[in-house]
Amino acid sequence: MIDPILIFELVALGLGTGFLAGLLGIGGGMLIGPFMTLIMSAQGVSADLAVKMAIATSMATIIFTSVSSVRAHHERGAVRWNIVKGLAPGIVLGGAIASMGIFAVLKGTTLALVFAAFIGFSATQMFLDKKPRPGREMPGTGGQLGAGGVIGLVSGLVGAGGGFISVPFMVACNVPIINAVATSAALGFPIALANATGYAIGGQGLSGLPAGSLGYIWLPALAVIAACSVTTAPLGARMAHKLPVARLKRIFALVLYCLAAYMLWKGLH
Repeated sequence: MIDPILIFELVALGLGTGFLAGLLGIGGGMLIGPFMTLIMSAQGVSADLAVKMAIATSMATIIFTSVSSVRAHHERGAVRWNIVKGLAPGIVLGGAIASMGIFAVLKGTTLALVFAAFIGFSATQMFLDKKPRPGREMPGTGGQLGAGGVIGLVSGLVGAGGGFISVPFMVACNVPIINAVATSAALGFPIALANATGYAIGGQGLSGLPAGSLGYIWLPALAVIAACSVTTAPLGARMAHKLPVARLKRIFALVLYCLAAYMLWKGLH
């Protein structure tokens, strides 16, 4: 039986990350990962395995959060489905390579440092609010396939929905921030599905896994977080449509800086 205090922590995590996922289009994985690392460590899981299970479990929750979030954005006509169609094939391929290959080989501490580096870079881009060249547009089919591959690969290594890459990438291509956030939410589903499948397969037969694990995914945490996050993701999505663009970018950047600092500390210690 799960400790009631642990259930409370998972409920709070699910409610908070669901709201921020809808608000920022980041799927919630980057938010869940650091907190799940603490929770898994408290359950007696080794440090290296705790980071990997946190990443895998957080990614699996995005399957549910993204559906709830994108529905709210779609109702407002904010999702650029043509971009989703262009990026999704590369995302699935990159995610499969990351979750079923590279992820199992790298140490958890190395993954934590990769996580911190990419989030810190993305936060800086958003915080500085650099204006893209006026004539820049989304690349063609080949360019979107390649960009999707990078998004899927990196997302698979750090357990995030890809919003920390896809949102800055789309904004740099002159996609309005609200459309970038909404489209990123839609991209979270293929990212999460491809990677969660890989984590479940790649973690089979490992020793030291806690009860209720499916590969690297800890099912009890997945069930509680997913059930709570889908209730607050639409609230965050509605809030995103009310906030000024500049403020939304600053919120996005500050959240990312906090997470990057924690995972940097975790990787170094």
